[in-house]
Amino acid sequence: MKGDQGLCVKLCGTLKDHQPRLCSTVAPPDEITINYRHGLPLITLTLPSRKERCQFVVKPMLSTVGSFLQDLRDEDKGVKSTAVLTADGSEIPASTLMGILLMNDFKLVINKITYDVRCPKKEKLSCEHTAEMENVKSLVHRLFTALHSEEFQKRRERRLLEKIDQLTGRLQPLEQMKARIEARSEAKTSGLLWAGLALLSAQAGAMAWLTWWVYSWDIMEPVTYFITFANSMVFFAYFIVTRQDYTYSAVKRRQFLHFFHKKSKQQQFDVAQYNQLKEELAKANESLGQVRHSLCLRMREELKEKN
Repeated sequence: MKGDQGLCVKLCGTLKDHQPRLCSTVAPPDEITINYRHGLPLITLTLPSRKERCQFVVKPMLSTVGSFLQDLRDEDKGVKSTAVLTADGSEIPASTLMGILLMNDFKLVINKITYDVRCPKKEKLSCEHTAEMENVKSLVHRLFTALHSEEFQKRRERRLLEKIDQLTGRLQPLEQMKARIEARSEAKTSGLLWAGLALLSAQAGAMAWLTWWVYSWDIMEPVTYFITFANSMVFFAYFIVTRQDYTYSAVKRRQFLHFFHKKSKQQQFDVAQYNQLKEELAKANESLGQVRHSLCLRMREELKEKN
């Protein structure tokens, strides 16, 4: 008799070898990933304090490294120190555009912990598409300039006028004080010069009196020689001390400045602040002239186009 035939299966190995192997494509919790959504980069990372995954949308042509790090610090107050480094460890400046940063892999340092960030490679555009995009960018730039240039110049003109009014108001009391100090310094300098003239006149009169009424020329000649030589020594000493030629205009100017600075300290007149305000006012007036010149040129161009 033939018995029932059955199917026999021989198992090889252990049950552990036949368990299914699960492969996960989820990023580790501490990994920083970069994906593109709607054409914009999306940076996903774990916040140190909250231990939560957070996504940051980046505008490549507008955002900078500094603004991205600031957004990271604003989102998590536990972030104390941040930095972006190249693959070889060189620090990237904060003014670098994010579009340039995302061209290559980089390192992100958060609270002294370094994360390796790998940037996905975008497909290169064709030459025709690239040229078309450049033309669109150029057209948008020209439109923006045409629509907002005049308005921007007018806003800048108003800001400069406000700044000039503010600087003029701060300079007005300083100008009045400076005028009073200059008047007093000029009076003292003139008095000193007149005193010098009186001294020389008295010296000439004394020499004449001694020569013709008291002594004779034979006795006074050596005296006048030594007086002249002493005056030459005084002039040479003045040159050694001041490094300037002894001229009456230079002596007057030097003495005037001496009286001016001395009087300024007494009346607490800040010369450095006054000079700084004058420089800022001069720069503001120069910028205002440039703005008005550009506005005039634009008005001439518009008149030519209408004609």
